[in-house]
Amino acid sequence: MKVSCEIIKDLLPLYHGGVCSNESKTMVEEHLAYCDSCKAELQAMDEDLPINNTEQNLNEAEAVKKLSRRWKKGMNKSLLKGILITIVIIALAALVLYSFMDFRILPKPY
Repeated sequence: MKVSCEIIKDLLPLYHGGVCSNESKTMVEEHLAYCDSCKAELQAMDEDLPINNTEQNLNEAEAVKKLSRRWKKGMNKSLLKGILITIVIIALAALVLYSFMDFRILPKPY
C-alpha cells in the first residue's frame, strides 16, 4: 500500500518517539525503505533534539532554583512589610480615636 509523504511526516514524531501503534510503525518503515525525503526528515529529528546536553540542562535548572529562591525571599519580605504597615495603621487609628473621642478612665462617683 502506497502512503503519501504527508501522512508519514505526520506519523514520524510518534515513530521517532516509539509511541505509535505496530501498524503505524510497519507502515512508516515500509515507506522509509523507498523514500529518501522522509528518511532525511527522520534523521533531522535526531539532530534537532539535543537531549544529551546534560551540563546545559543542569545549569538551567540551577538558574531556575536561584530565581525561585529570590522570588520566595521577595514574597516573604513583602508579606512582612504588609503586616508591619497594617499594625502601624491600626495603632495610629487607635491613637487618633483615643485622642479625639475624649475617652477618659475616671473613677465612678459614689
